[in-house]
Amino acid sequence: MKVLLINPKFRLPIDTRTTPHLGLAYLAAMSERRGDEVVIFDADVEDEPITEFVRKFRPNLVGITTNTPQVFQAWRTAKAIKEIIDVPIVLGGPHVSVSAEDLDFESIEKPYVDIVVRGEGEETWVDISDKLEEFLRDQPNFSTKALMDPALNIWKDVEGISYKTSDGELHRNPDRAPVADLDSLPWPAYHLFKMDRYTNLQPATDHLDGSRSFSMLTSRGCPYRCAFCSQSVMPIKWRARSPENVIEEWRHYVEDLDAVEIGILDDTANVRKDRLHKICDLLIANNLNHVPWIFVNGIRANIVDEPLLRHLKAAGLKRTAYGVETGDEAMLKRIQKREDKETIKRAFELTKKVGIETIGFFIIGLPGDTEETMQRTIDFAIELDPLIANFSMMTPYPGTLVYQIVKKEGRLLMKDWEDSVFFDTRARYEIWDTTAEIQEKMYRKAYRQFYWRPKYILRRLKDLDFWLNFGRNARIAYRTVFPRVEKEELKRQMTEGTI
Repeated sequence: MKVLLINPKFRLPIDTRTTPHLGLAYLAAMSERRGDEVVIFDADVEDEPITEFVRKFRPNLVGITTNTPQVFQAWRTAKAIKEIIDVPIVLGGPHVSVSAEDLDFESIEKPYVDIVVRGEGEETWVDISDKLEEFLRDQPNFSTKALMDPALNIWKDVEGISYKTSDGELHRNPDRAPVADLDSLPWPAYHLFKMDRYTNLQPATDHLDGSRSFSMLTSRGCPYRCAFCSQSVMPIKWRARSPENVIEEWRHYVEDLDAVEIGILDDTANVRKDRLHKICDLLIANNLNHVPWIFVNGIRANIVDEPLLRHLKAAGLKRTAYGVETGDEAMLKRIQKREDKETIKRAFELTKKVGIETIGFFIIGLPGDTEETMQRTIDFAIELDPLIANFSMMTPYPGTLVYQIVKKEGRLLMKDWEDSVFFDTRARYEIWDTTAEIQEKMYRKAYRQFYWRPKYILRRLKDLDFWLNFGRNARIAYRTVFPRVEKEELKRQMTEGTI
């Protein structure tokens, strides 16, 4: 079969990184294992419109990934494809996985979406592909209407999907269990991406060749359920690849693809410290530790210690992030972070002590935040003094506890899902004393107070990469404060179909 996997256009209001979509890379590898002819179309880096590509490729199956602010563009993409070719279109990703809010049905109610995959998609994608291939053997003249005929009951046993039969009825099958054996998955199909068109992992900080920057997952799931986190819609069960399996893929990137950096995208990589120690041992023993690597999404501050950090440093770890979120103790409890300020502070101190660079993630405008508690967050960020402080205004994503609280007791200020995009200077909601005016004021103040410190400026001026990335960083600084015009122009182009 001919399979097309799509990442719809999704440019943030500021100039951040652009990297291959790891979820699509795994799905593509599963399709290749099946023997399919597979193409990944990443609209962020492609030159031609998706419509022109579809006319030439004529796929038998289309998969489109989507997060919450991207879902409108996923629908536009699906509609444009259906107007050209009769092909089954499948949507997947975190947004459509929120069945508790009927967001799976929200998508399959569209006449141009046929199936939604909820949760982890690899095994479900293979089931869908197998069912379609079996159907195509007896159908010289394919039609999606026939494929979705309720009388055939083709989809009734496929776990983890929601779908629409040709009589208009919506169906939601039972959830699929998360992938139990992560070692069984193939490596991401990076060879299907135009790698020379992507940035490195952290282009505002490092000046590296993006075509030789690779991301990996060594574990999946998160046993923690922070109230604000959109990952709460994905499996809670934490599963890990074996250290040997991780190193095999790692060696491929370093020795075969000449990687200049590797990014670990796990949600909670350090749940088991003994496993990380083993990975470090193997990296050192196999001489793979000369290529720097980063915990892009961070690790938990409450489960690090100095021996582990020293071992990670020896194994090549350059930088790690920590999710700090707030500098107010009461707010830490309210968002169910299960960490306190002293624990977080100690993690930063130990990480710096062993020579690993730090990133801090901070949220302005958590439910119940006041001007005083937000100022404590800014002050705590300055006290921790990471290399990068990433401030974001709280966005209530569907499926999170914060979203439920705001729907019940607050007021959403978003007109549609596209207004939930990151790094916009507008507040997304109000609740209690957490007003939009205060959120927007303190968000701007956070960047100003942290980055305009003489100590920080002098430190960055000594960094060669800062000067090599000066133009990009200047754009980011400007668009963090004035992103609205670019976002509205992007939405106009998307709506009119000019990109």
